[in-house]
Amino acid sequence: MRLAPALLAALLLGLAAGLVAGPQGFSPTAFWQDLQGEQAGLILGQIRAPRSLGALAVGALLGLAGAVAQGLFRNPLADPYLLGTAAGAGLAVVLVMATASAGGFTLSLATLAWIERVGLVGAAFVGALGGMALTLSLAAGAVNTLRLLLAGVVVAVVLGAASDLVTTFSPDALRGKQAFMLGSTSFLGWDAVLLLLAGAALLLVAAGRLARVLDALTLGEDSAASLGLDLPRLRLLLVLLLAAATALAVSQVGLVGFVGLVAPHLVKRLAPGPHGPLLCLSAAMGAALLLWADVLSRSLIAPQELPVGVVTSVLGGVYLCVLIRQRGLR
Repeated sequence: MRLAPALLAALLLGLAAGLVAGPQGFSPTAFWQDLQGEQAGLILGQIRAPRSLGALAVGALLGLAGAVAQGLFRNPLADPYLLGTAAGAGLAVVLVMATASAGGFTLSLATLAWIERVGLVGAAFVGALGGMALTLSLAAGAVNTLRLLLAGVVVAVVLGAASDLVTTFSPDALRGKQAFMLGSTSFLGWDAVLLLLAGAALLLVAAGRLARVLDALTLGEDSAASLGLDLPRLRLLLVLLLAAATALAVSQVGLVGFVGLVAPHLVKRLAPGPHGPLLCLSAAMGAALLLWADVLSRSLIAPQELPVGVVTSVLGGVYLCVLIRQRGLR
């Protein structure tokens, strides 16, 4: 399997590039000067290293969630935000910010770190799980995938409208909401990194145990049921795994688009196969994509910084346009 060594190399090089990229962009000269300074330990050990490792872990979670979603719904356009997790997290974040604004706090990008310490991460995680719970409730469980998909669309629209309504009455929350919607790895610290890495490892193991279920679902509902599988229970487990991976990623960095959609696509094109290796490779691909997108976000317009979600959306959109163009020519 040639893709695995290539992804490992991409991850190692991405981590090295993440340590080099700083306020001057990707500059080995500036990096060398930083190493000679008194603040080298702080810059590398407390800022760049956790940020790069956190981007790797979040990308792995989104890649894994995307592979599970596409296998569960047997739809190559499925992504981790399909079942209301993004809308639920967004609403929770807006409510926290609106409450802070009502309490007299001035909301800006500079205050997001403070808000994070008082509950933004927890609110986003709970909100994402709450959106998924509403979807499951509306769909009456995970018995029917089409009903589940439609319920997710409905919940996303309703919670999105509720979020817009809150920002109408609390305009100060709009800037914070925008930062959350665009995604950022700027506030990742070692506590968040350890949580993300542990969560990614546990969820990857759990997904591996359900890989054969996804393989069976590719044959169709009737064929999977004929194999003696308890489909409603197993689908529910897959949905919960998808929700946990997405909620954990979103709670730490906000909404980062296209990683969960593009990573499984690339793996299927480069190394098609059963879901066992597909899930692992999709996680690695997602990690590599977000890690390099984070490096680009710090380097393209240095000393300013692009939101990493903007970079992933542009790269993902270009990839899908090329894919559509290629398939349209066949």
